[in-house]
Parts: sequence; C-alpha cells; structure tokens
Amino acid sequence: MRWSKDEEIVLEANGGYFRGAPKIKTVVFRPIPDDAVRVAALQNGEIDVAVNIPPHLADIIAKHPKIFLSTTPSIRTIQLMYYAHQMDKDHKPTGLYNGPTADKRVRQAIAYAIDADEIIKTVLDGKGVRVATMLTSMHFGYDPKLQPIKQDVARAKKLLADAGHSGGIEITLHGPQGRYVRDKEVAEAVTGQLNKAGIRTTVKTYEFVNYLNNMVYVHKAGPVWLIGWGTPTIDAETVYGPLFKSPGIFVNWHHEDFNKMFDEAQSIMDEKKRLEQYHRINKLWIEEMPAVPLYQQVDLYGVNKRVGWKARPDERLKGFDMSLKDAK
Repeated sequence: MRWSKDEEIVLEANGGYFRGAPKIKTVVFRPIPDDAVRVAALQNGEIDVAVNIPPHLADIIAKHPKIFLSTTPSIRTIQLMYYAHQMDKDHKPTGLYNGPTADKRVRQAIAYAIDADEIIKTVLDGKGVRVATMLTSMHFGYDPKLQPIKQDVARAKKLLADAGHSGGIEITLHGPQGRYVRDKEVAEAVTGQLNKAGIRTTVKTYEFVNYLNNMVYVHKAGPVWLIGWGTPTIDAETVYGPLFKSPGIFVNWHHEDFNKMFDEAQSIMDEKKRLEQYHRINKLWIEEMPAVPLYQQVDLYGVNKRVGWKARPDERLKGFDMSLKDAK
C-alpha cells in the first residue's frame, strides 16, 4: 500500500483473503476532480473506471469503442438544507437562526419556488429521480404515498407574504463545487428559479473539504446550503439522525417532537411498528421542512471494456468485485 497526498492511493490485494484471492492484484485510486479531464483520462486508457460522469458527456462514453457506461439509481439524494436554529461550537441549539429561514413558511416558500423536475431535465439530462423526502424507494422508512411537491410560484409568494416578506427576501445559497454531479450548475439553476420568485439569491461555491471544514462543520453555511447524502445501510435512521437530530455537526434545526420520535424509532424492535414510526416522522419532516429534497442521484460510471464490473447503488468501488478480461 502507498499513499501520495492529492496524487494517488495504491492498494495491493491480500492473496490470503478468506473469500479467495482477488482477481486484480493492484488497484490505484487517483483524484481527478475536473469532469473533462477525468473523461479524457478514461478515453485515453489512463484509467479504467471513472466516477461521477456528467450526464452531458455520457453519450461520448456510450459511443466509444473501448469504454462503456454503467448506470444505477443511487442511494444518494441531493438537497438544500436550512438554518432554522443557531448552534454553538458543541453543536447545541442556542436559539432561532437570525434569518428568514427560521420561519417554516419561508422554508416552504423556497421549496415551492423550485422546479426540481426542470433541473433534472436541463442540468442533469434526465439523470435524476424526484423524491418526496430524503429517502429513496430503496430505503427502509420510505413511504410510497408521499409525493414530491410541484413548483407553485404563486403559493411561494403568498407564503412569503404571510411570513411578513411581501417584498421578497435576500439569501445566500452555499454549495460545493466538484463533489457531486454538476453540483455547481444545480446550485446556479436553483438560484435562477428562486430569483424569479422574488427570493433574491446569491450562490457561492467552494472546494469540498474547505466547504465542510470552514462552513458546514462550524455552522456558518446558512441560511441555505447544498449537500448530498447517501449511507450504505439504506435506512431512515442514518438519514434523519446525522442531519436532523440535535445536537449534531450537520444539524441546524431543533425540534423536540422530532428528537423524541426519532429516539423512539431507535428503540422499536418490531419491523412493522418501526416502519410506521418512520412514516410518522416523514410527515412531520415534510410539515416542518428543515430541508428541500431535490432529487435522487442517478450514478454514471465510465468503464474500460477490459474490466468486468457493474456499478452499485451504494457507490462502493470494491476491487474484489472487479476482474480483468483478456487483453486483445
């Protein structure tokens, strides 16, 4: 094994692995944050598997004689997170957030001002699935009866007026650049839609590690910030707990009933009753709207045809699952 910071990680196979010796002896991970450079490296044979293929470059890979596209619905969702409460350095709530998103009517107004279907169609070339909450159909806790909200600008403006903002509001949308598929472009599209609804929005994007360390983890990403979330356990607990149960490093919303219901869900052993509890939590979450789910990501991977491998919904790249075909 070898690690060179910002350059590569080299892993050697364990020949004595209990499931048998891996077919591939050496795996090299290289960070290539630029989409075009990553796809070019795949086309040139410099790499064998490329993650986060932007949808607008998918056809190039699909039509290439030596590489193919492997696609799967992801367990990851992309959403806008709100600041409703302010947290201290220990991630505990100190009171309502000093901004318009402390009012749930404003949070709802922002949600109704967004046309996520249009973003999926135009920014993602259709490679996305609308979700009503942050739970995909693969998650335990998912409720198929809940439907994603549709854009309703008139309703958004009325909600703003009801909250005392008939002249609109000004907000900043913070987000990462280069972490998720077309993340900056998605943030810019959201900003354009919000501006048309009288929610005057400025977008600011950051390199991901800087974004987490200097904004998200220290509760300075308000009032609205974009994040992707997906956990391999595919359970509502690993969505609602880390992101919405206070105190927490990602949490900027405090709701006593939610916390109590979540604690109860963790103690329920009966599967049917546990599912019913998460359905109740889903409804409370939608009513209070501490976040706006935009879409479930559809993952696109570019793969050299010499590699035997299929994309997984949990985004894991397991060398043990890969094989090399005879070179021709």
